[in-house]
Amino acid sequence: MSADLAHLPVALSRIGRVTGDPVVVLPGGPCRDPAYLGDLAGLGDTCPIVVLHPRGAPGSTDVSRGWWTDADDVIAVIDALGLEHAQVVAHSAGTRLALAAATRFPGRIRSMALITPPATWITGTPHDGDSIPLDRTNPAVAAAIHALQEDDPATESEFTAAFLRQTPATYAHWSPVEQAHATIGSVSLAATSAWFTGIPADAVEQVRAARIPPTLVIGGDRDYLTGVQPVRDYAAALGAEVAFIRDCGHYPWVEQPAEFRSVMRSWLSSADVL
Repeated sequence: MSADLAHLPVALSRIGRVTGDPVVVLPGGPCRDPAYLGDLAGLGDTCPIVVLHPRGAPGSTDVSRGWWTDADDVIAVIDALGLEHAQVVAHSAGTRLALAAATRFPGRIRSMALITPPATWITGTPHDGDSIPLDRTNPAVAAAIHALQEDDPATESEFTAAFLRQTPATYAHWSPVEQAHATIGSVSLAATSAWFTGIPADAVEQVRAARIPPTLVIGGDRDYLTGVQPVRDYAAALGAEVAFIRDCGHYPWVEQPAEFRSVMRSWLSSADVL
């Protein structure tokens, strides 16, 4: 593994102790503290994992230059790991970063697994979250859905409060496991705002015209944030395989860890990682 790791513009962390070419993981948020990924349901016991801490994440001294430009950092990590090309796993907002890297640097991404991606920006498919069965009789869930539709935070404290208020609607169930997970991994209004700056007007057209590497899209069938049909159409637009995990919201490795682990191991095996 290259000594250039110490000179990267982003921080890295590792999951698992097995040997071999590492899988590069891109967290969502955007720019959320990657601690919320946990151990990805034990995936690191199967293959080595390197998690990129994006610019703007807690502990970073840099601010995001926008996800399109920050794709440079993904390639810098792949270079520093001494790899010609890499398997990439990305969650939520991090899927934009993965697609930017695959589009701007053809051949450097060997395959991708895109977990609960925001989808309407690629397809224009209307959000269908209101048709997703959630426990709307639960006051916390009902309030979270309202907050997702109405919140417009203007300060860091308002942004943090809004994030916590919205989280009950981002899981299929709001049980103690999900409640504990929702508190892990801080977010920032400044980092989120920077993430969406400097994006080319034709970014969607560039992505859709690119030769996308073999890709698996993983959705949750109760993911209020992404919806269901938008994710299906997103996968179709990318020429990707799609797998929906049942009774699952935005965080499959937390909500359905066994099923998530099975889907991921099958995909990585088919992509010649294992």
